[in-house]
Amino acid sequence: MSPSQFPPPQAPLSLEDWRAGGSYFGYRGHQIFQRTGGDWRDEARPVLILIHGFPTASWDWVHQWEALCERFRVAAIDMIGFGFSDKPARYDYSIQDQADLHETWLDRLGVSACHILAHDYGDTVAQELLARVIDRRDKGLAGLEIVSVCFLNGGLFPEQHRATFTQRLLHSPIGPLLSRMMTRKRFETGLCEVFGPDTQPTKETLDAFWALATHGGGMPRIGHKLIRYIAERRATRERWVGALVDSPVPLRVIDGALDPVSGAHMVEHYQKLVPNPDTVLIAHAGHYPQLEAPGEVLDAFLQFQSAMTKA
Repeated sequence: MSPSQFPPPQAPLSLEDWRAGGSYFGYRGHQIFQRTGGDWRDEARPVLILIHGFPTASWDWVHQWEALCERFRVAAIDMIGFGFSDKPARYDYSIQDQADLHETWLDRLGVSACHILAHDYGDTVAQELLARVIDRRDKGLAGLEIVSVCFLNGGLFPEQHRATFTQRLLHSPIGPLLSRMMTRKRFETGLCEVFGPDTQPTKETLDAFWALATHGGGMPRIGHKLIRYIAERRATRERWVGALVDSPVPLRVIDGALDPVSGAHMVEHYQKLVPNPDTVLIAHAGHYPQLEAPGEVLDAFLQFQSAMTKA
């Protein structure tokens, strides 16, 4: 990548400060954590929605948050089942429902058009939101407009998603048992294996991840339900891959190349299937490039935005 054109990310907020700066709203009888930033009085500022991955939460964007808030009206939630949001044991978790949640929330915020920056599980939610834009366009219907989408490491193509051992077990018939037996050590081992060898998470990051995953009973109760997105991706492949191939808006992929789940091999597949592919590989990063190479992710995203403005 070229030398940075943008200031480096500021010191990140602690998890406690992140939570203190947020609020809650209701969805289907449950409380959802939300966070907004930037000057929402300035309606000329574009809106940027950040969508987190599995099994973490909106705090994943903490390194980029302040810099993004200087340029956008920024908003993020912890999706239902994640982070500081409610994690009901009796709930039909699905990508479709998470997309419904986002549309409901954005309507409450009065957002009619937005950019999206997504990661992992959030990539799939963004694909469904993009597919809905295409559906409405084809039917001549009004609704949420998506201006651009930027994807970080995620299973954009189910045939290229290489689930970790822990993910495969969670998705198996013994998933409910494994969820109940989830310990911090097992959880950390599963996360550390998807980071790059030279960009491993700090103790503070692992502390935060565990706190987010276990808040409100979390992972031990519902991990096996959240992981159903793997089967959902397979069943809905044509729709969600079609949203990439037929996208009416600019797309970019920023990918940590060393990610064993959705790394360089996924980008290679993307370049073969998606017309005019716009991709950035971060050679030394793994599955969480926004944490492993925060400045490079910020640069790559803002360069993407800048190019669209000049076009």
